[in-house]
Amino acid sequence: MSYEIGCPVRAKAGRDKGNIFWVVGWQEETGRLLLADGKRRSGKRPKAKSPRHVEAVDGASDLLRPVTQTLQQGKTVSDRELRRALAAFKEEMSLGKG
Repeated sequence: MSYEIGCPVRAKAGRDKGNIFWVVGWQEETGRLLLADGKRRSGKRPKAKSPRHVEAVDGASDLLRPVTQTLQQGKTVSDRELRRALAAFKEEMSLGKG
């Protein structure tokens, strides 16, 4: 499966298993995704992870749209914006709307 920049994903393996991240880029030479959540992994120092070790998060809502669009345009997003969008998304998921 191919992941787009700006797509939220959940880690399936490793010490960050279960955490949700943004795809902020990829490494062309290794094919790894670059992931950030704005807290443990900042946008300036993203985590490189194999696409096999992540899964797309269903129910990506309108709460994520501004951050997704900014990332897809190739612009940088602040860690604060990443954290806020993910917190709102997690809140929506916990309420059963996502």
